[in-house]
Amino acid sequence: MKHFALPALLSIFASVAHAALSPLATPPDWSKLDPYQETITREDFVTLLDKVYAPDGAWKETLTVRDTEALINTRPDAAPFLLRFAPSRAAAKAVPSYWRSRRQLPAAEPGKPLAGLKVALDPGHLGGSWAKMEERWFRIGNSQPVTEGDMTLLVAKLIATRLQSLGAQVYLTRAKPSPVTPLRPGGLKKAAAASLADKGTPATDFSLQKESERLFYRVGEIRRRGKLVNESIRPDVVICLHFNAEAWGDANNPTLVDVNHLHFLISGALSRDELAYEDQRHDMLIKLLNRSYAEEIALTDLMARKMAAATGLPPYRYEGTASAIRVNSNPYVYARNLLANRLFVCPVVYVEPYVMNSRNVFARIQAGDYDGRRNFGGVQRKSIYREYADSVVDGLLAYYSNRPL
Repeated sequence: MKHFALPALLSIFASVAHAALSPLATPPDWSKLDPYQETITREDFVTLLDKVYAPDGAWKETLTVRDTEALINTRPDAAPFLLRFAPSRAAAKAVPSYWRSRRQLPAAEPGKPLAGLKVALDPGHLGGSWAKMEERWFRIGNSQPVTEGDMTLLVAKLIATRLQSLGAQVYLTRAKPSPVTPLRPGGLKKAAAASLADKGTPATDFSLQKESERLFYRVGEIRRRGKLVNESIRPDVVICLHFNAEAWGDANNPTLVDVNHLHFLISGALSRDELAYEDQRHDMLIKLLNRSYAEEIALTDLMARKMAAATGLPPYRYEGTASAIRVNSNPYVYARNLLANRLFVCPVVYVEPYVMNSRNVFARIQAGDYDGRRNFGGVQRKSIYREYADSVVDGLLAYYSNRPL
């Protein structure tokens, strides 16, 4: 890793030096960017920053782009990292990655159109007794509780069965309702206090408990899954499975709504404040340089079209916020900076269908999983879990079975 002399270059970034890391993050190893030297042109680098990863100039306080190189802020006591650009696309060196694009996969086998594809399924959230802590649980009277973590796991298992029959290798980041991280809220009080201080929130007994729990299920758990994906599974693609919701108020007396919608997320749209964290800046650049975007957007676009046709759901619209941006003409697809889609180094498709507290969806959840079709609101429907699973598989099939010879 090449660094410049400290005194002159540190002043470039003096106004934005940020010593903090995101909660539970470890200081990044900037030498991991070395394999990407001369693999991208200046034009492509800036285009990806502006269009996908750091729109509205969010990158300009932590990166300096010159004609032949970029200077990337690392930490206040170290010189910037120098990333050299390729002089042209034709002269660019090969991009290293553990994952394979559609073009790089081996030829499909007869009757096994997904042979050779390695897929990781990430069932969002936690199930069972853990779901209440996450506030991804509600119940109406004596009905079956709506528990997102259990629902996503059921969908993941349905998807896995179908994908395996089509020849794919399939892995789940969790196969049980319980967490994969060994961390627990009781051991995260110090980290919670630091996180609250960083946000300017007073540390009371209540806020410390809530923040400890949040760091457990939303940060520690996802970081553990990221380590599993990047170091053990090393798949070609990750599918993050979720259900959406509108505000429901009291979990024991929730508000049901008529609205229902669908959207998909890919990695991107980091803000200036997010890029001030060293680990987020580093993670974004790994995703940018390994060219995840091209695969993410192509697969997500196809999968979104398949799921929209199967479910009939309208697109969700982010309004009044810069946290998510449109990156193509598909109204169902946005880029957004989430821990999961940023940490998983390979291409990631983040799926957000169905509003769990929508009246129609609630009725379908109460019906459970079943064969065939049943009537809901005058429409014959598969079980909500099979409709979800089949849409994901159909998207993967449409994209990866169409491989160049």
